[in-house]
Amino acid sequence: MSVRILTVISTWLFVLCLPVLLLTASIWWAANSHWLYTSGFARYNVTETTGLSQAELGRVATGLIDYFNSGEEYLNLVVTRDGQPSELFTREEVTHFRDVKRLFRLDFWVLVGTATYAVGYAAATLWRKGRYRRQLSRAVLGGSGLTLALMLLLGIGTVLGFDRLFLQFHLIAFTNEFWSAEGYMLLLFPSGFWYDTVIYCAAATASGAVILAAGAGGYLLLMRRAPKA
Repeated sequence: MSVRILTVISTWLFVLCLPVLLLTASIWWAANSHWLYTSGFARYNVTETTGLSQAELGRVATGLIDYFNSGEEYLNLVVTRDGQPSELFTREEVTHFRDVKRLFRLDFWVLVGTATYAVGYAAATLWRKGRYRRQLSRAVLGGSGLTLALMLLLGIGTVLGFDRLFLQFHLIAFTNEFWSAEGYMLLLFPSGFWYDTVIYCAAATASGAVILAAGAGGYLLLMRRAPKA
């Protein structure tokens, strides 16, 4: 295989990696954002629906984040209700959180893999200098444009049919129906919470693409205006 073909393949892989990298980074941020949990709890009056205080809900958010980043297989979250400590979630809910944690772990490793390739490709291209830097900038523009197009489709799908998309995701991603188990899980995370989360992730992903596109486009514009030797 010639060097030219390898260069074309590696460049297209970079373009395709960029949307995945930005999206998985946004999901990782969402899974670890204490603000996202607590602001959602406040927006949807979770204190009233669960009877848990704001302080307890803050500890719930911390406990979930710690669990998703721990080596524990099952979640053990104890809260104080009516002055007595008790487990917050049922066995079915705990099993679902285990499945969710596996998805977050998959997201993390995809993030690491795509980030490693993207950084490696960028470093190798920058090291070669000259026209290869313009090639990198065009690849960044291509990946950013693809990211924005995909996030636009996701945003439209979310606005027009979020409930259907949300259901299909659960049917595909999970092998059981514990995601619909009745208990505190559905009270803590109503449908509106997830709608907002999808919008936040799409917006964060699109913002990252815009920033990268602005940098790459600015570089190409400067090179075009620079006097040639």
